[in-house]
Parts: sequence; C-alpha cells; structure tokens
Amino acid sequence: MTLNFAPFIPWPILAVLAVIVAAVATLAILRGVRGAWIRTVAAIALLAALANPLLMQEDREPLSTVVPVIVDRSQSQQTPERIKMTDDALAQLKDRLSRFPDIEPRYVEATEPEDSDAPSTRLFNALSAAVADVPPARIGGAIMLTDGEVHDVPGVNQALGFDAPIHGLITGKPDEFDRRIEVIKAPRFGIVNEEQQLVLRVFDDGPSPGGTATVTVKLNGDEIATLQATPGQDTPFSFRVPRGGSNVLEFAVAALPGEVTEANNRAVHVIDGIRENLRVLLVSGEPHAGERAWRNLLKSDASVDLVHFTILRPPEKQDGTPINELSLIAFPTRELFVDKIKDFDLIIFDRYQHRGVLPILYYDYIAQYVENGGALLIAAGPEHAGQDSIALTPLQSVLPAAPTGQMIEKAFYPRLSDEGRKHPVTRGLDGSADEPPHWGRWFRSVGVEQPQGQTVMVGADNNPLLVLNRAGQGRVAMLLSDQGWLWARGFEGGGPHVSLYRRIAHWLMKEPALEEEALTARAQGRTLEFTRQTIGGDPGEATVRYPSGKTENLPLAQSEPGLYKAEKKMDEIGLFEIRNGDLTTLVHVGAVDAPEFKAMVSTTEALKPITDKTRGLVARVSDATGAIEVPPVLPVRGQIRVADSERMQIKLTNETVLKGINTLPLFAGFAGVGVLLLAFGAMWWREGR
Repeated sequence: MTLNFAPFIPWPILAVLAVIVAAVATLAILRGVRGAWIRTVAAIALLAALANPLLMQEDREPLSTVVPVIVDRSQSQQTPERIKMTDDALAQLKDRLSRFPDIEPRYVEATEPEDSDAPSTRLFNALSAAVADVPPARIGGAIMLTDGEVHDVPGVNQALGFDAPIHGLITGKPDEFDRRIEVIKAPRFGIVNEEQQLVLRVFDDGPSPGGTATVTVKLNGDEIATLQATPGQDTPFSFRVPRGGSNVLEFAVAALPGEVTEANNRAVHVIDGIRENLRVLLVSGEPHAGERAWRNLLKSDASVDLVHFTILRPPEKQDGTPINELSLIAFPTRELFVDKIKDFDLIIFDRYQHRGVLPILYYDYIAQYVENGGALLIAAGPEHAGQDSIALTPLQSVLPAAPTGQMIEKAFYPRLSDEGRKHPVTRGLDGSADEPPHWGRWFRSVGVEQPQGQTVMVGADNNPLLVLNRAGQGRVAMLLSDQGWLWARGFEGGGPHVSLYRRIAHWLMKEPALEEEALTARAQGRTLEFTRQTIGGDPGEATVRYPSGKTENLPLAQSEPGLYKAEKKMDEIGLFEIRNGDLTTLVHVGAVDAPEFKAMVSTTEALKPITDKTRGLVARVSDATGAIEVPPVLPVRGQIRVADSERMQIKLTNETVLKGINTLPLFAGFAGVGVLLLAFGAMWWREGR
C-alpha cells in the first residue's frame, strides 16, 4: 500500500500557497495572535485537500518459474536403446514436474539443422532459443536429457544469461564402448594404374577389447584387400586407381558384440582417376577417306598419345624396287603386338585385312590382350566381308559379329536401335530425335550374322551398324561401315561423328559415365541424388539404407530413355548405401569428419564443468539393472548456494504480474468534507469567543 497525490492545481501554485500559509502562520504564532494554531490547522487541511492524497494498493499475481527441458534428438541418440531410454526418462520427468503448479516446463527437442553438412549436438543453442522471451529472473533452472556428447558447452567464464542450476540427465551406460574407422590422409586425385597411398585409423572409444581389428577394403564395390589394424594407430594402405573418373574406396571394420552402433564402422573415400596420356594404336589397312577422320579426332585430343600406321606396301606387292631405295619403314609388328601391346589403352583396326603383314599368331595375342582387359575397335569396310577378313583369324574369338560375306550397298540414315536410345554411348546424339534423323546418309555397310552384345545403331533394313560387347575383362566395338567420314565432310549436313567416335573410344576404355548398367549417387548438401542407367526395362525401386540402419524404398522416375533418377532430402548425415537389383553404391551425405560421429559413447564429463558452476547435477537415468530412474525435483526459495548431489534443485522466482490498482482518495467524499468543516468550524468557534 502506497500514498500518492493527484493535485487539483499545479504543484508550483500549491507550493506558493504552502509558502504563504507557512509564513502567515509563523508570523501569527510568533506574535501570539489568538486562534493562530487553529487557523494554521485549517489552512493545512485545505492545502491537503487541494493536493488530493490517494491511498493506492496494487493487485499482483505471482508468475510461474520457467524450466526449459532440452531433449537431445541428435543422430547419436537414434540408437534403439537410447531412444527408449530418452522416451522413458522424459515421461518420468514430465510426471515429476507436473506435481509443482508453480513450475512451467518448456520441452524442446534439439535436432541438427536441416541445412547443416557437419551435424553436431548444440543443446545450449536450443536452450537460448527456448528462453529468449523469458526474463532471467523467471528462469528456475534447465534440464538437459542427452547422451552427454554436447558440442556447444560454454566455457566456465562465459555468461549464460540467467542465474539458475543446469542439470544433465545422461542416457546410455557407463561402460559403453564403440569401434569406428576414419580415413586420416588420402589423395583426392590419382593417375590411373599408378600406386597411391592413404592412411586410415581404427578408434576404440570407451573400454577397448584390445587386439587387432579386421578391416575389409573394397574398391568400386569389389573387395581388394583385408587388413589387420591396431586401434589407435595409423594403418597405411597402398592401392592402384583402376580407371578414370570417380573411384570409391570403402573401408569396413568388423563390428564388435555390444558396441554402441555400427553406423560408424564404415568409411569411404572418393578418388578421381586421371589418365596419363591415353596410348592409342591406330592401324589403317590402306589409305582411304575415312582414315583422316579417325586421325584428326585422336590427334586433336591432347591427352591421347597416338601411334598410327598405314599399310602402304603389303608383302604381296613385289615390283622389283630395292628395299634400300624405299622411303617406307617396316611395320614393327613384334614390338607393337608382342613387346608393348600391354602399353596401349586402345587398338583400332581401320579397314584392316589379313594380308600377311601380321603373323597369324599375333591375332591370338590381340585376342588375349582384349580378354585381359584391353580395348579393341574394328572400323570395317568392304575388306571385312572378303576372304582376307580378320574375322577369319583367331581374333574371331573376341569379335561380337561374324560377317556374312556380303556388302549392303544401299543409301540409309544411320538410326539408333531401341537399345541405342537407352545406351549412354548413343543416347541423345544430336539429330537422333528426328525421323528421319537430322544428319546425312551413308551408302554401304558390312552384312553380319546375329551379333552378340548390344546393337546400338542400325543401317539399311535394320541391319547392325554399331555393335558393342564385352569379351573377358576387355571390350570390343564394331562399326560396320567405313563411311563415317561423310559426316566429317559435311555431306547432306554432316552428323555427330566427333561425339560418336569419342563416346565409343571412352566406353571401350571403361569410362564410368558410359556404363550401360550403372547405379551412381551424389550428395548436394543434405539432398541425396541417385541415378540408375540401364538398357533394360524399368529397374523398379531403389533401397536406401540409412546410417542409423533403417531402410527405405524409393521409386525411380525415368528422365530419359534408359535413365532413371530419384532424389530426397535426408534427415540423417553419414554413409548411405543405395541398392537396386545387383547394383550397389555408397555415398556420404554431409561432412565426413562431422562431430556427431566422432564420439558415440555417452559421457558425463562434457556437462560437468557447467553443472558444477551453476550448482546443478549430472546423473545417468539408467541404474545398474537397466531401470530408468530420474532424480527428484526440489523447489527452492531464494538463492541456491550449495549443490545437491541427489536432487534437481529449481530456484523459484519471486516475480509477479500487476493485475490492477485499488485507489482510495483521503480527502474525497464525506470524510474530506468532514475534516474541512471541522477545521473551519473550530476556527469560527474560536473567533466567536
């Protein structure tokens, strides 16, 4: 209750009147004027009435004490055991807090930001957001339900913004252990077929079982090595990059019984293979117009080392010219096809026929070269249908089609077959979408029997024109016409000869982007995009295995013939496995060294400094038997000066909210009139005497 004034006249005038009253009263009293005291009292009563004194009483309501409860829902908390622990402990905590009507709990589930590529547990950020609209005096404490792996704990000298205890309720068990693997040092690029080195390390968090760990190494899905790694020590590993483009190394450490999670038992590293000047051997059986098209294409590529021979003088040509007077060099058959055949990435026979230049045994060497992983391209002309065709040599064992002995002499537009519209070598060639195709015609092709492999282009009467096939570990392509040079010369508008020739060559050299059956994936932020290339029908759904172990089937939508895609924004970070049919690929979403995966073992140590500073407690919610037990809540009035090791103390607030004000004027109504009448009546009475 307080006394306030609401004067009827301004305070300066009232002050002047008070001064006059005081002066007159003083003078009258000093001179002994009769009735001076009564007149003074009457004047004071009049001044008091003009000042209008008010007796005011506030109507206040006590405010609740706000207690934020931060529930850790980060990825390290997503194991089945910890999810159950968290849910059970949260239910108990809600029950305990509901017994205190003066306490207002605020439950906040803290997850990683959706746009974060390096997830971490940031509970104090969530705490600040939860109490941003609350005055510090109303905060009675904070409770964090977590595994203890918190990555934004403030320093002991850093201000929290409120003075109240922080309590940590820890899920997990005190004797937990976890085994994980990381790639410590590795190159991002490597030259194909050259040895590369990387360093990996196996970590044992918590009580280590000791011994060595078995690490399985896969390269592009194929197992290449098994290592024995000592936990805590660097393990070097050497390998060779098998192909150009993206190569995926996968390291999987054997899981241990009872470890926290297997989500971090695998690590991947992507290395881009760079070819060091592809070596191509081009052998032209005789000079012809198409020879220049191949030569110009290969010579224009700075990454290609071209060795080109044209047979100008076959052995049967005997015109009596002495050998020492010829300006031609002898064809180095043994050096090329015996000594150095393995050095070539691609061999091209351009309108070549067997005329005794190569011994018959050498064709067998070439066939073995293909079966052992080499690449062979046959650019066939009329000689391929003749009696000297190389299809009649031991090379026939790797060729996908045998000639019928006939040439098809008819004008035609090269067209894509049904497989060709889906195959990455020919799909989307400029002009292929029109009918007839928007390119020039060819006029002859080699007739062949039903070919093996994929016929991706057809000629007159749907006869095979371009055939692709695998032979052993290598690849073979047959272009059954020698008139691709018409496109190079611009005949009838020309055609996409550069794109076609280059794609054929790159497919032969196992360019990953041109595989006809492939499953690839990449991550853009948290969005996972995967692509299924196939020359078959609809591949069906893709199965995605999350880092947490859960699986999900996602439909693949066709974007182009033979190309199916899907994408989804992921709510987890880590190593994902995508499977479709017999194909599997791995992709890592987010940063590889994200803090969330570097430690999965629960701990009480991370929160202990801040709980000690604020006089809170840190306790595990699970006892030795596995039962869930949350510490009791103890509301405290006033300042908390001593920590309680068994109870969660909550500092109750003294804050109130003003609901209304009751006002009582002291000189209003009959009471004020009575006082004034009494004062003036007494004055008149005294004067009357």
